[in-house]
Amino acid sequence: MTGSSIRSDLDLSRIPTTPQDVDALRRVRETRHLTTEEYLRALARLPPPPLEALRTRKRARGGEPFRLLP
Repeated sequence: MTGSSIRSDLDLSRIPTTPQDVDALRRVRETRHLTTEEYLRALARLPPPPLEALRTRKRARGGEPFRLLP
């Protein structure tokens, strides 16, 4: 498995999908493209994560900050 080492119990191959479902998803994908500005506005409208979630998030520690040389 690539990416996360956590295994998911969700088996997407067991979700029933009809050819009409696939056609509908393809139509949506072809007709709706967000510009960068639209995407950033959508992200800005999302509520911030709870403080507890930010506190428990893993962070890199112990290294020196990255600095660009002149």
